[in-house]
Amino acid sequence: MNALIVLPIAVGAFAATMIGGLSAIALRDRLHLVLGFSAGAVIGVAFFDLMPEAIATGLSWGSRNILIMCAGGFFVYALLDGLVMLQERKRREGVQSSRGWIGATSLSAHSFLDGFALGVAFQASRAVGVVVATAVLVHDFSDGLNTVNVVVKNGGDRKTAFRWLLLDAAAPVAGAAASLLITLPANGLAPVLALFSGFFLYIGASDLLPESRHAHPKLFTILATLCGAATLWLVTQIAG
Repeated sequence: MNALIVLPIAVGAFAATMIGGLSAIALRDRLHLVLGFSAGAVIGVAFFDLMPEAIATGLSWGSRNILIMCAGGFFVYALLDGLVMLQERKRREGVQSSRGWIGATSLSAHSFLDGFALGVAFQASRAVGVVVATAVLVHDFSDGLNTVNVVVKNGGDRKTAFRWLLLDAAAPVAGAAASLLITLPANGLAPVLALFSGFFLYIGASDLLPESRHAHPKLFTILATLCGAATLWLVTQIAG
């Protein structure tokens, strides 16, 4: 019975992700504003969604340990990103950067967890499932937008960005399908959510945010960042 509810919602998440990503491709001429919004949205997902959810679902871990896991995610991503940058210097000029696919992979993995969390929520109760579904559908638009931006900003062309967008859009459907086969302990997602909150803090603060202001350090770019964060905050308030 859950499959009849969860899978159609996951297909809706697919559509929301695609719409977000295609919007980012169409608005490439305004990329600095889109990047600014994305930076705020990615950081907002970490602060307003992933981290609070990790703490709430991981009571047995303790909030201190959850925050340590978040910090661990931040610094692990920083280390991997630094190693990729060192390798890029050794490559000949014009080759696409690997930073884009690392960021896109992280966002796609998060989308998979969105779908998985959707299925687990409906396992708990119909009411909890509806709340989680609302949050997933709304912020998957930002996930698609962020995936395209991370790839394009790091040298990827539109075809490459579109392929990653398809993967990101399919991820919540795969996650929802997996949730129908697996029963996870209530606090099992907490460490994973904490790690991904650290990943997204790094992507937003060290990658998207500086790039959005590099060529266009304008007031509108700053406002776009605040709008991105505010949008995610509003989503979590409505969903909560």
